[in-house]
Order: sequence, then structure tokens, then C-alpha cells
Amino acid sequence: MDLFDLSGKTALVTGSSAGLGLGMARGLGRAGAIVILNSRTPERLEQPIKDLENEGISVSSLVFDVSDETAVIEAFRSLDKNNVSVDILINNAGIQHRELIADLALADWQRVIDTNLTSAFVVGREVGKRMVKHKRGGKIINIGSLTSTAARASIAPYTAAKGGIKMLTQAMAAEWAEHNIQVNAIGPGYMITDLTEPLVNSSEFDTWIKARTPARRWGMPGDLAGTAIFLSSPASDYINGQIIYVDGGLLAVM
Repeated sequence: MDLFDLSGKTALVTGSSAGLGLGMARGLGRAGAIVILNSRTPERLEQPIKDLENEGISVSSLVFDVSDETAVIEAFRSLDKNNVSVDILINNAGIQHRELIADLALADWQRVIDTNLTSAFVVGREVGKRMVKHKRGGKIINIGSLTSTAARASIAPYTAAKGGIKMLTQAMAAEWAEHNIQVNAIGPGYMITDLTEPLVNSSEFDTWIKARTPARRWGMPGDLAGTAIFLSSPASDYINGQIIYVDGGLLAVM
């Protein structure tokens, strides 16, 4: 359907060498988008690029550290020099740090905030101001979490960052909606990724998740693709400042 067709659109997905980021990038590519994968190191992108190319997806890479403002600015200057405009941005890059607040060092707190929240501001700023300048509109999708709404012990900086993502999304929408830029967020539930590997490998936690989640399973990276396509497409042109939870129904029963 034309409503969900992304042909001719260029999509940048941060933190997309694996996991949720790669899953969403693959979905956008299958919907017709030209995909730009991102990681801090080019080596991590070599195999994902080959895989997407083998599927017939138009894909390239943009290597920069999302937590380094100078590197982000330089990356977008390189796009400008090559006349590449980002029509769709997914701010996906993120890290986790598990430790109780009483034992948490400021440096570890700051590292998570910088990577999970501040990076979405910096990368979003660079994309947003170019979208405004080019007057073609655009889509920005920030990746939140269940912890954008509900807290869990031992992940305070992650929870604070993802709560901030929800409000950053609304702030961006408030400023850019008049320029035909839609800014929304996705809140994944418990997904099988590198970040959740310690939880997946815990038989006790695995049992708890499957019993607590109405879908009775963990989410997979591909489960976010449909929502990412929807929020990137003309089908969502009058949706702004929202967060859609893709969680197998978990929040509905909490």
C-alpha cells in the first residue's frame, strides 16, 4: 500500500549493527527505504551490510560514536557534502548498566545517560534542523522502553534515560510539528538482544517474563519492524509526540 511505501526515502538507524536497530533497518529497507547503518566501528557493519545487500536492500554505513557530539556533527557534515538528506531517523543506540543506586558510580550513570538520552538529542538536533531547512518534512523515531513508564530495580540510569526519551520526543514534536516533521517513540518490551542476554539466560527471570507477558514469549527484533515502518510512513502523518509500546501486552496487565 502507498501509505506504507518508503521508496526513495533515506533512513538512518543509529546502533544498527545488530539487535533491534538492525531489525528495524531491515524492515525499513524491505519497505523501500535506502538504509544507512551506524556503529562506532566499521568492522561491526561489514556483515550486516552484506546481509542486507543480499536481500536486495540499498544500504550504506555511517560510522560515528553517538555519544561524541563532535563526531556526530562531522558525520552529518559528510552527508551534507555528499548531498545526502536523512528523511527518517531512528535513535536506537543504547547501552545498559546493572547496579543498585547505592553502589552506582557517577561515571557509570553519566555514560548511560549520554549514550541513551543525550545522543538522541544531539543526533535528533542535527537531523531536525536539516529537515526544517530543506522544507520536506520528515520522521524521527526515538527508542524508549517499558521503563519510559515503569521502573525496575538495578537499572536507574537506563530508567531515567528512557523516561527522558519519552519527554524529549514530546519536546521535539512541540517544536517541529509545524514543519511537517513527526516525532514519535517506540517502547519495546522485553526483547532478546545483547543487552538482555543476562536476563534471557536466567531461568528464573525467563520464566517470570513468559508468565507475566500476555503473549507468553520474549519479543524479537523483527517485532519492531512493523511499528517502525508505520511511524516512518505517510500512514502516521498526523501522529506526533506519541510513544507506542510493543511489549506483548505487558503494560496492559501491570
